[in-house]
Formats: sequence, C-alpha cells, structure tokens
Amino acid sequence: MEKLTFYAVSAPEKLDRIGAYLAERLSRDVVRHRYGYVVIAMEALDQLLMACHSQSIKPFVESFLHMVAKLLESQEPDLQVLGTNSFVKFANIEEDTPSYHRRYDFFVSQFSAMCHSTHEDPETRTRIRVAGIKGLQGVVRKTVNDELQAIIWEPQHMDKLIPSMLFNMQDDGEENPASLAESCFRELLGRAAYGNMNNAVRPVLVRMVSPTCDHCHTHAQHSHHVIQQVLGHLDTHNKNTPRMRAGIVQVLLETVAIAAKGSVGPTVLEVFNTLLKHLRMSVDFELGENSRRNSGASVSSSGRVKESEERIVQNAIIQTIGFFGGNLPDYQRAEVMMFIMGKVPVYGTPCHTLDTVKIGHQGTKRIQAMLLSSLIMVTSGFKSKTMVAALPAPFLDPLFSISLMEDCELRQLVLEILLNIIDRHDNRAKLRGIRIIPNVAALKIKREKISKQDVGFMKKHGQQLYRHIYLGCKEEDNGHKNFELLFTTLAVLTIELANEEVVVDLIRLALALQDMSLANEENMPMVIRCGIMALVAAYLNFLSQMIANPAFCQHVSKVIEMRNLEAPYLLPEHIFREKCPLPNCLEKEDRSLYFQTVDLAECLVGPGYNAERLSIPYVPQVTDEDRLTRRKSLVDTISLQVDFPSDSLPDKSPLAEEITFETLKKAIDTTGLEEQEKEKRRQVMEKFQKAPFEEIAAHCESKANMLHDRLAQIFELTIRPPPSPSGVVSIAAGHAQHQSVPVYEMKFPDLCVY
Repeated sequence: MEKLTFYAVSAPEKLDRIGAYLAERLSRDVVRHRYGYVVIAMEALDQLLMACHSQSIKPFVESFLHMVAKLLESQEPDLQVLGTNSFVKFANIEEDTPSYHRRYDFFVSQFSAMCHSTHEDPETRTRIRVAGIKGLQGVVRKTVNDELQAIIWEPQHMDKLIPSMLFNMQDDGEENPASLAESCFRELLGRAAYGNMNNAVRPVLVRMVSPTCDHCHTHAQHSHHVIQQVLGHLDTHNKNTPRMRAGIVQVLLETVAIAAKGSVGPTVLEVFNTLLKHLRMSVDFELGENSRRNSGASVSSSGRVKESEERIVQNAIIQTIGFFGGNLPDYQRAEVMMFIMGKVPVYGTPCHTLDTVKIGHQGTKRIQAMLLSSLIMVTSGFKSKTMVAALPAPFLDPLFSISLMEDCELRQLVLEILLNIIDRHDNRAKLRGIRIIPNVAALKIKREKISKQDVGFMKKHGQQLYRHIYLGCKEEDNGHKNFELLFTTLAVLTIELANEEVVVDLIRLALALQDMSLANEENMPMVIRCGIMALVAAYLNFLSQMIANPAFCQHVSKVIEMRNLEAPYLLPEHIFREKCPLPNCLEKEDRSLYFQTVDLAECLVGPGYNAERLSIPYVPQVTDEDRLTRRKSLVDTISLQVDFPSDSLPDKSPLAEEITFETLKKAIDTTGLEEQEKEKRRQVMEKFQKAPFEEIAAHCESKANMLHDRLAQIFELTIRPPPSPSGVVSIAAGHAQHQSVPVYEMKFPDLCVY
C-alpha cells in the first residue's frame, strides 16, 4: 500500500487507470462473494483518496463513487455499511475546484432507502439505518455549499431526504439513530438559503400528522418563511381530524416562539387572521357536532370525544395567539390588540368575519370568551406610558359593550383585560383579592405622579369607566370572582390614574353603589346587595389609607367596626364565605352601619379636594347601549328583523303603568305639587352649577341623541315610497319578500281620485 501510494502521488496521471483497475476487481469480487478482497480494495481506494489531492483526482473519484454505488446496491449489510463509511470519508474532503458533471441522485435514493430498512434483525436494522443517516449527512455536506449542486434542494430530492430523517427521529436504539437524524436535520436547515427553505419545509409539513411537536429546528433568520408555510399547511388541512390540526397549531407555536422577537407587520397580521379563522371553524365543527347529537336520541361517547378534541384545537389556537402577541414589542402589541378586538362580535358594530347569525348565541358567546382570553394573554405584561395610547376609543367602546352582557364570565374577562392594561406597576398581586386591608402601607404600593396625558384620559373616559363599574356591580349572576375583580379595578384606578378630582368621583361612585344597594329599586338578591356593601367597604378602606386623610380613615374604620359587631354580612371576609347567614332586609335607619356622605365631605374639606361635589349623587348617564336594550342577547338583536306592512304603523305604545292604591292616592292628592316642582328645579340648578363638565356634557349629549333617534323614527315611518301594484319589498329574516297589493286596496291621495 505504501508503494502504491508513493507511485500514485509521484505519477498522478496514473490515478485514473489505478481507479479503473480497482473498480473492476471490486465488482468481480462482489459478484463472487469474495468479501475479504472487497474490503482490501475499498481500503486501498480510501487511502489513495486521502493521500492524493491533485487536479487529476477527478477521474479517480468517478471510479471511487462507482465502487461505492456497487457496495450500496448489494444486499449484504456489511457491504452497505462499508460503502457508506467510504462515502463519508470522501464527503469530508474539501475539493479545490467544483465538479460540473458529478451527480448524487443515486446516493440520495439509496441512503434514503437504507434509512427505512426493515431488516428482521433489530441490531442489523439499526446499523443500516444509522449508515443511511450518515450517508445523507455526507451528501448534505458535499452538496449544500457547492453552487453547482443546487439541484439537491429540488423537491424530488427533499421529498426523499427529509422524510428519511423524520422517520428515524421517532425511533431509538443502541447507536441512537434519532439523535443522529436530528443532528443531520439541523445541519441541513442550518445550511439552507432563504430561497431553498420552501422545499425543505414542505416535506416536513406533509409528514406532520402527530398531535404533538417534539422537535423544532427553525432558525430565526428563516422563521417568518416557515410560519407562512405552516399557516398554508393549516389551511390545506382545515377539515382534518382535530388532533392533527392541534398538532399543526402546536408546531406554529414552537415556530412563533423563535420568530416573535423580530416580527414584521404583514407576518403578524397574517398569523392572527389565519388563527382566528380556524378558531371560528373549530367552533362551527363543535357546534355542528352538538346539534347532530342533540337531534339524536342518545349521546355517543365518540361525540363527546370529538367535542373535547375541538376544545384542544381551540385552546392551542388561543395559546398561540397569546404567546405570539405577548412576545411582540409594545408598539406592535397595541396593533394586535386592536386587530383582535375588531374580530370580537359586539352588538352595534359590524363584524363581517364572524357571522354571528349562523353560529347562534352559544357559538357567539364561545367566540367572545376565547377571543377575550387571547386578549388577556396579549395584554399580560403590556406597559404603556399613557392610557390614551393603550385604551383608544375604538378599543375601549366595544370592550365596555361586552362588559354589559348578561354573562359573568365575559364580564370577568373584560375586567382582566382592563387590569392588565391599567396596572403598569404590577400592584395587583399585592392586593390579593377583596378584603379589608389593615395596613395598605405595608403592601409597598408602587405609583408615580399622574401625567397630564392620563389626567386628560380620565376627563374624557372617566365617566364611562365609572358607569360600567356601577352597572357591573348590580348584575344578579355576580360571584366572588366578579366582586374581587371590581374591587381590584377600583384600587388600580386609584393607584394609577387618580388625582384629587378623580378621587372625589370615585367616592361619589362608592356612595352611589351603597345607595343603590339600600334602595334596591331593581329587586336585587340579598347576596348581591350585601356583596356591593362589602365591595364599598373594602374600597373606601383602601382609598382612605391611600389618600392618608386621618379623619376619613377614622370614619371608615368606625363603620367597619360597627359592621363587625352588628352586621358582619356587610364585610368581604364574611359575605363571600359559603353559607354566610343573610339578613331579611337592610335597615336604612341604622346610620352607623353605612358611610355617610356628610361625614365624608367634612373629612375632605381643605385644599386639593372639592368636597361640595360629594353632595351631588352620582347617576350613570343613559347612553345608546341602554336605548338599544342591552338585555337582549347578541344574536337576538342582530338577527331580529321586522316586516312592516306598508298600510299600517307599528304599535309603539308603552307598557301601561301598574295601577295600585298608592298611585290612585297620589293622583287625587294634589297638595305639595308646587313644593315638588320647586325642589326639582333646585336640584337641576344645583347639578348644573356643581356637577363636572364631563357629566353635564354626557347628559346633554344623551338627550340630543334621543331626540335625533326619535326624529329618525318619525321620518322612517312617514316618508315611504308610493304603493305599487307590483308589490312592495319587505325584509324578513334576512330574505327579500314581495307582497302584491291589489289596485282596489290601494289608498290614493284625494287629489288623485276622480
């Protein structure tokens, strides 16, 4: 061997003939099963290859690869492994000049076939598979950096190479083919150029049928390209099994984890748009399955499994939306929040992407809850310098509309979102639920001076915030969680956005809640009334310590002490326990149990606070949402369309007032009417003199809106097209219907009749 090597190095032009001779001998020995000579010939070829690096080695390489191919074609595992080892040695040699005519198609096919070996002996099968993976790794190293070998990235090669690696990642053995395949796969994707990533990712997606994703090898520089491929794959398989769709979404989550920090706009919106579309489709599948099961006589176990699997898909989508949004920079996160809120079906706003009429009330509620859950994840950790930027009107208005829904879960989600955005100093965790906090200073609350922008935000949207807190307190399905979130919202508002004017407004709101609970004009359950009382006590206790007013603190503490002794059901520590004894009624006359407006106003007399405003009771203003009967469900109000005949007017008569003995007595007794009118005028004048400008403006605006609505109704009823014998078009249940009118039934104006 030493003499042969010396001869080949001294006369490199002879390498071609040496290679041809050894190839001929090896082919003959393989056919005759003289494997000892085959090993010797390959050893000689390996040593000559490693020793000679001249230009003349090109023809010798052709003979070498021909012999390796012969070994790989044989059915003997030992020869296949021998040929693979020789090829790997060759692949590690760096050639000075590229090869214009060399092709590796055969080796890709053969090594891929070895990766799928089904040999009956497990040890032999593992050896062959490991050899196949090593061979593919050698092909990758030999070709990916060679511009003349770009053909390796074409689909016909990638469709063999990628599945072979993925197939072996699922197995394990003594030589660990799984880790070797993963290493090779990482190397392949690491060497892929941007233009080749498509062909490398597509076979991965085709093979991706597992419900879980154990490997994610995306590099950050190509992550956006991979995300687009995965989204397209999800669209292609939108009707496949829930577990497969959940697996694809999980892969998207893994990819998003790499891409999120450096995301660009179009990719972000594409991700969210596609995920929201598939969320809607999953709800459709689940509701369709439910309706089919409800129409049947019995509920099958497969139907329940299908429903639970769709929930897995929906949870995976929400997790991906939240994770992606939560890792975006703040300026993009605000855009994503607006984008998701635009997809939430809200009554009074057009929502073309989610047709709420078709999916019904239950489906709409599910979509609302899931989108709000994803918004919670997106807003978690969101720190905006100003509330104006974090809560613009197009985001705030639909969010508040949802807060008025008759569903405690949706109201909880809305408050969670508000808390995530408003709580910029992470104080929420320190409050630890609704309770009478003995020493607020010990919580070490973090706060900063209120900025001018935030003061302006509260002037513009403060009344809206107070109103929705007020209305949210009196919902009959409120539970411990709802009151806890309401207390936390009031406390965080105090910490983050309260100057002296806002503090007075918040005290007025708390006193109005107390009065509402005592008056009980809406016949609320006793547990809700006591819950509101406990909320007011917990909040005023917190507020009194935050503003550090000793007289205010003393009055609040005195009321709380009296409640501990005589009415513990008015405190959060008692009312929210299970089986808390409730009173039959709340006695208004027992003034020591309630916070008194006069006493609190006296406590605030001094510089900074306008104590006179406390004497003006807080009354939430009527808005469009109330006039549109918010009590109707979302679907009812959207799908409700009435067919009015052209010759009749709708009956707009209000409900008749219930006539009782008291009403008759009041009607007969006219004494004191003048005093009532004077008192009413005095209250109006006092309100316009002392009430905040925003409150007066909202009141006047609501009256103007009501006038405008009435005029619009009148014009709609009076200005009608003339009747036609061909009929009139009426809209009923979303469909146009033609009603013909006989000529003799038509009513013509007098001037037209002869």
